[in-house]
Order: sequence, then C-alpha cells, then structure tokens
Amino acid sequence: MSVNRRDFCAAATSLATAGLLPSSVLAQARVPQAGADFIPLGHLAPVDAAAGKIEVLAFFWYGCPHCHAFEPVLGAWAGQLPSDVAFRRVPVAFQSSYLLHQRLFYALDGMGLLAQLHDKVFAAIHVARQNLLSERAITEWVAGQGVDTTRFASHFNSFGTSTKARRANQLMAAYQVDGVPALGVAGRFYTDAAMTRAMDRVLQVANFLVAEVRAGR
Repeated sequence: MSVNRRDFCAAATSLATAGLLPSSVLAQARVPQAGADFIPLGHLAPVDAAAGKIEVLAFFWYGCPHCHAFEPVLGAWAGQLPSDVAFRRVPVAFQSSYLLHQRLFYALDGMGLLAQLHDKVFAAIHVARQNLLSERAITEWVAGQGVDTTRFASHFNSFGTSTKARRANQLMAAYQVDGVPALGVAGRFYTDAAMTRAMDRVLQVANFLVAEVRAGR
C-alpha cells in the first residue's frame, strides 16, 4: 500500500506507537545509512543557531496524529540533549489550512505561553476532538485557557508572527520536508519515520547525525 506522505503525516510512525517495533529491537539496528535512514542535503539549509551550536529542527503539524503521539517522546529526548545542541520545533504548512496552526504556535511562543499550552493544543485537537481550523475557533480555545484574547490577537496577526511563519516555510523547503514528524540536523541532514520505519529510530538517527557534525564529518 502506498502512502502519499505530503498529504498527511509520516504513516510509519504508527509502527512504533503500536509497539510493532519495540525499542529493544531498534537498539540493535544497524548504523544509520545515508539514503536509507537519512538524506544529506544537496544544498545547505539556513541555520539560525548561534555559532558552535548544532541545530536540530523538529518539523510538525498540530493536526497530525503521529506528531501528537510522538510529542512526549520527542520532548523527553529534547530535554536530555547536550548543551551544544540547539533544538526547536518548526510548524509546517503543506497547504493553506495549516497556516493558522503555524500562527497559533508562533503567537503562543511570542507570548511566552508555548511551554504551558503546546501540549494542550495537541490534546484539544486529538483528545477533545475540537475543531481548531478557524481563527475564531482558535481564539475561543485560547480564551478557555485563560489567555487574554486581545493580546493573543495582537500576536496572532503580528508582523513578527508572519515573519516566523515565513521562516518556517523557508526551512521546510530547504530541508525538502515531505512528511511529519521529521527532523533536520545542522542544515545538512533530513530524516523522518517514512525512511526509518519508526520514530524511535528517527531519534537514534538524529543522535548519530549530531555526533557526526560534532566530529566534523
């Protein structure tokens, strides 16, 4: 069965979340191979991290069920990264309907509320089954979280938010992201679950790539 990765999320993630590829199996997997587990980019992607830092980008969409399932694992992994790794999430917009979720992410980020509400956005969509596909629905939801809607609207529609969203789209294009969740490393490498067959494996590949960059390879 073929999967149109650009239309939705990286379907292979379900193998890991369903327990079909347990970590004990993945731990014994072979050394990551270019072309099979990750792609070296033909042209360097932009890097925003400070000099001396290895940038790792996690591409996602709030509406992606696999991104929701992966988020706790990703968050735990990111929290243990060495100090020379600069990690950040990048919301994608494969189509116009995703743009509002990009703006939601960067509005919350600009308000300093991302740590508090990021997981709750996923839960609202995938657990509570709320339809956050319009600005009105999003505004009503953030109001329910105790957020001042006037201040939120200012951030949601700000030039700064638009600029960050454009940058996210540039990064998505530079890394040639065609499915989420996915990871980009140091402007040089791309990997996702459709390549590795499980998100646990994606994190192993990312660790490998970070080590390669650190070693100057």
